[in-house]
Amino acid sequence: MVSDTLIAIFRNLIIPPISLLILFTIGYLYQRRYPRAGSIVSIGALLFLLAISTRAGAWLLLDPLENLEPVLVDTRSSAAQAIVVLSAGSIENSPEYDHHESPDYVALARIRYAAKLYRDTGLPILVSGGFGSQFPQVDSLASAMAGALNDEFAIPVRWQEDQSKNTRENALYSARILKQAGITHILLVTDAMHMHRARLAFDQTGLIVTPAPTVFFSHARLSILSYLPSVEGLRRSQYAAYEWLGLFRHCLSSLFV
Repeated sequence: MVSDTLIAIFRNLIIPPISLLILFTIGYLYQRRYPRAGSIVSIGALLFLLAISTRAGAWLLLDPLENLEPVLVDTRSSAAQAIVVLSAGSIENSPEYDHHESPDYVALARIRYAAKLYRDTGLPILVSGGFGSQFPQVDSLASAMAGALNDEFAIPVRWQEDQSKNTRENALYSARILKQAGITHILLVTDAMHMHRARLAFDQTGLIVTPAPTVFFSHARLSILSYLPSVEGLRRSQYAAYEWLGLFRHCLSSLFV
């Protein structure tokens, strides 16, 4: 079986910006032998990289993803029995938190919305996320999120799923815990870009899922600065490309099940 590290390396190689930098290098090296074709490839790769490094360019990639699932308008009318919050990343060895892991800003955005849903509904919360695959961690992602919900938001966490390493495992392992507790209908919290892929994974477990997406980048107003390359623009494009790749992989796996 291919290791998680090799999968992560391959994924990073085909997601911008690395894939475009590789394409630029190939075009540049071929310019001596095939001047016109090499120039087209290298210049095209560079221009595309500049385009997706703008917030306007990123919008073209992320807007379709964020519109695949609707906003949860009335949080109190759902028949859900629990709130499931999916983990994102963590900041390792945080000195201000006694060198434990703390949720990164993506995870904190999900936690904040989960806290709102809890105050609106009173439903019990499950946080899902294991130890990851890149570095050894003191705390699981779920543990770091549960700590933030308890300590910073004064929100109790009923269950922690701390074995999963990806969205599919988030769904499988969370469903086991919830079904044992008699839970069949959930509010699912994650980023708007990630929500459709997450819902598909949870649907396969037999749970009834009401999407509760948060962090809608596509709703922000564009300004003149949105058309200039920026680190944030590239980050959004990279995240969107990661989700498109995940959806493509999910569709392929569904065909061969």
